[in-house]
Amino acid sequence: PYFGYARQDRKAKGRDPISAKLVANMIEAAGADRVLTMDLHAAQIQGFFDIPVDNLLSNPIFVKYYMSKFEHPEEMVVVSPDVGSVARSRTFANKMGMNLAIVDKRREKANQCEVMNVIGDVEGKKCILFDTAGSLCNAAKAIVEIGGATEVYACATHGVLSGPANERIADSCIKELTFLNTIPPLEGACSKIKYLDVSPIFADAIQRIYEENSMSVLF
Repeated sequence: PYFGYARQDRKAKGRDPISAKLVANMIEAAGADRVLTMDLHAAQIQGFFDIPVDNLLSNPIFVKYYMSKFEHPEEMVVVSPDVGSVARSRTFANKMGMNLAIVDKRREKANQCEVMNVIGDVEGKKCILFDTAGSLCNAAKAIVEIGGATEVYACATHGVLSGPANERIADSCIKELTFLNTIPPLEGACSKIKYLDVSPIFADAIQRIYEENSMSVLF
């Protein structure tokens, strides 16, 4: 459910390996004839394989969860923590019937970023951030301090939580951070972190594959 080398999908600088392609080759060499995964870092990684790839989306799970959690979701705002996540955030916002805002930031070095501006109206609103955990804490701070948001909720598909991520989340202004259990839940995770189960959607997908039924309804 989590393709671990998906971020290494291109040469960012000289001598960088394209590890996502290597792992794709290894999976095929091991004898796999189909791959089922969720929310690849870049959708074009599906083209690294010479076998069918089904890239399931997390949107339906998060939409169902937040629609049942909030009484008036249409009064909230979905926030993309960076420009690169705008397309996914816009799809999520459209399904939720919410407006979209964007945090404009400049990354100074790997795993660190400097927030610059908030594009869109979040003043006095409850917001849902949609991205990876590393970007969420800085973005949450920006939309509260710069944008004037009242509450910040966040969600991301894969809870990698590398380095000091757990501590950063605990100290952040995020009220609740929701992950899917595509990666085993972190032991000792802070009380703000909640996990949703992906097994039903994967079970449905596997059954559809074996019965040769359409997968379109899952997207």
